Amino acid sequence: MKAFDFSQNWWQFIVIAVVCYFVGCFNFARLISKIKKRDITKIGSGNPGTMNMSREFGLKVGLITFLCDAVKGGSLALISYFIYRDYYFEDSFVRVSDVTRYFCGLCVIIGHIFPVTMKFKGGKGIASTLGLFWFCLPCEWGWWALICFALLVGVVFFIAYTEWGSLGSLLGVSGLSIIQLVIFFKRYGNVFNAYLVWLYMLILAINVLTWAAHHQNIARLFSGEEHHTSVKKLAKKKVK
Repeated sequence: MKAFDFSQNWWQFIVIAVVCYFVGCFNFARLISKIKKRDITKIGSGNPGTMNMSREFGLKVGLITFLCDAVKGGSLALISYFIYRDYYFEDSFVRVSDVTRYFCGLCVIIGHIFPVTMKFKGGKGIASTLGLFWFCLPCEWGWWALICFALLVGVVFFIAYTEWGSLGSLLGVSGLSIIQLVIFFKRYGNVFNAYLVWLYMLILAINVLTWAAHHQNIARLFSGEEHHTSVKKLAKKKVK
């Protein structure tokens, strides 16, 4: 392991933030809907994300959108892991790759939700966030890829049973976050330093951001007015 002097290399995080933000600004839902001669921001709920794409174009198109956004959310984080995995912060025991992968993910999610290319009105970031954890957790142990996939399938079954798409997605994000936090706590113990606080705050910020983006859905859930998402109907829907 090599020491990483943050005071000398802080500029790398600026580059990471800019690159990841602009990657996050690229919206696959808009691209796919335009290929189909329509604009997803002007139909259905107007949200350029997986759920609205599924409702308007069918479950297969929604799944393609989800996978594209998931890869967007996790790919740069995974790249940063391989770049920085042999480094630890100087005068610390915190691995640089632990911080960079969630720093990358947060910046991509911010770009997805607040894209400058769409006047800061983007999607809600669920697919990118789930993809982030799907890519990041296997960095601990490879077999976590299967566990994460099983958890994502569990989210789908929860949505299919309850027909509450937003709640199932948010619970999936929080569940994966807790798993990652437990792994970090076991790795670093109860000793805290600035880098560990930064790491935990990154994961907290990701959750706050995605939950906040769904504040209207949460309000409708509490008032009993949330729209139901029937997976069966979406699966039968013909692609337009």
